[in-house]
Amino acid sequence: MSILVIDVGTSGLRAATVTARGTVEHINQRMFAPSSPSPGLVEFDATAMGEAVLDVAGNAIGQATAAGDTIDALGITAQRASTIVWDRSTGVPIGPALGWQDLRTVFDCIMAKADHGLALAPNQSATKVAWLLNTFDPDRSRDLLFGTVDTWIAWVVSGATLHITDHTNAAVTGLYDMGRRTWSEQACTALGVPMGMLPTIVDSSGALGVASALAGAPLIGGLAGDQQSSLIGQGCVRRGMAKITFGTGGMLDLCTGTMAPTDHRRSAQGTFPIVAWTRGGQANWGVEAIMLSAGTNVEWLRDDLGIIETAAASHDVAARCESAEGVVYVPALLGLGTPKWDYGARGTLLGITRGSGRAQIVRAVLEGVAQRGADLVVAAETDTGLSIPTLRVDGGMSENPTFVQALANAVGRPVEVSPVTEATTLGAGYLAGLTVGTWSDLDEVADSWAPATVVEPNGSFDRDRWHQAVERSSRWIPDLSALDF
Repeated sequence: MSILVIDVGTSGLRAATVTARGTVEHINQRMFAPSSPSPGLVEFDATAMGEAVLDVAGNAIGQATAAGDTIDALGITAQRASTIVWDRSTGVPIGPALGWQDLRTVFDCIMAKADHGLALAPNQSATKVAWLLNTFDPDRSRDLLFGTVDTWIAWVVSGATLHITDHTNAAVTGLYDMGRRTWSEQACTALGVPMGMLPTIVDSSGALGVASALAGAPLIGGLAGDQQSSLIGQGCVRRGMAKITFGTGGMLDLCTGTMAPTDHRRSAQGTFPIVAWTRGGQANWGVEAIMLSAGTNVEWLRDDLGIIETAAASHDVAARCESAEGVVYVPALLGLGTPKWDYGARGTLLGITRGSGRAQIVRAVLEGVAQRGADLVVAAETDTGLSIPTLRVDGGMSENPTFVQALANAVGRPVEVSPVTEATTLGAGYLAGLTVGTWSDLDEVADSWAPATVVEPNGSFDRDRWHQAVERSSRWIPDLSALDF
């Protein structure tokens, strides 16, 4: 007995099964990177994505069946805020799907704030929906549907019968009223988004519909955004528990419990409230802190500087020196997120001497990402008043021992490494499994956590020097630094 999970990320997608033991099996992956037709534009083909999802899900089901396993339910998790608009009757997208990284609506966000008092960011769905409508249906005469990736996948696997999203995804679209936990009529009216095109908001865990397009027509029992799925997959379901996913960027999510936030705006420390999950109509909340570039910095070392051959080699190279010997790197290739939110900041390498070599620079990059991780922890703790006793991590960089040790030293507390590199799959499996009784409750999910390793601090960093380095990286492009979403 297993749970099928469809997990759609920013650069790839996969289907796998999650067993009652909490293991991930029958993994079928496919690269599915977005395209960038010009700087700042990020698009993908939603139809091709749907076809790829059906293919990998079919493969996973076939492998599970051949192994004598049965599929009890389906969980879906996906990148958040990427935006798709399609024709209700034909199911054909009206234009390209816009990735969450797409920046074509920066000016629209500025105008929405000036004209309507809406605090929107270009990485949210709201202005992307409006852009697609203004471009392909300017007179609003067509019968169209809007969805984030989770909505689109549910539509595809249900044979075009389900048009749903959950609160974790809806809450980051910019079209959601956090206080009322429903769609915001004010935001939709201001942007010219017909409310009839919005999906029904459902629980993250529950009997949501049937995946009739898949063999066996499994019950869809779980639906959540990728970061919330990772939070649950790492057992962070109790107040004060937190994880960071170190992928392309870095996302810290901290569980704050059932008490709803009183302020729904981004805080002075640069965090913002999220719906962590909903079940049985009850919302659990959290806060999120964001590092705009994490693994991107290792890719820069590999693909642009050419000083490492693979991402994994960053550990081997950095391990050749015991410290970065005064070299400090600020990972701001795309600007700084929490706590500063400075889009005009840029990557900065300081303290280089004639003796600074390849090993010192690679170590400085890994340590810089770790220091930014500490920034996220400090911000989340300051905003919530909660203490994070141990930090849990997943994502590609969690497999790098030098990085994880640097992170433990930077945050000054133990770091527990997820047994599954991409805990999003495991979290979506838990949500669906709760619906069909594979797990009785979230306490059982929390108690099942078994880290691959626990890394204790064995040193520390000069945080004052770090803050000086961050200050030097700030406001490098003043016009971008002046943007405030």
